Amino acid sequence: MGWIILLIVLGVVLFFAELVLLPGITIAAAGAFCCLVVAAAWTFVSYGVFTGFVVLAIILVILGVMMALFLRRRTWHNMSLHTEIKESIARPIEELVAVGALGIAHTRLAPMGNVLIEGKVYEAKTFGEFLDAKSHIEVIGYDNQALIVKGII
Repeated sequence: MGWIILLIVLGVVLFFAELVLLPGITIAAAGAFCCLVVAAAWTFVSYGVFTGFVVLAIILVILGVMMALFLRRRTWHNMSLHTEIKESIARPIEELVAVGALGIAHTRLAPMGNVLIEGKVYEAKTFGEFLDAKSHIEVIGYDNQALIVKGII
């Protein structure tokens, strides 16, 4: 009976790992299923039908209680993050840099890189033009949060 109890405990531990640590159908779920089925089958074969059904009922009750405890909302309430992000640091690039602004290439633009405009570094790209670092640039537009620039002489 000791091996059967050990298999049940191992199956419950693996089931716990599946519910809490490794969500999704993983090796822990397969291991838990195998351990619990072998424990129930072994009990039926070794100790008879009545004891087999008692052990099977105990296994099902334990699994049902675990699922009820771990899948309810209040269980995870104390472990979850409750803060909300109310501010954003990133402002639209259109508010930061105007079209026609002048600057220099901070890194090589091939065709993407960084530019320095009024002491701040921004991500920029060209329309296929390759510009070396320290080249003079002019902002001609925007693409998402990147500037579109062209080289000037």
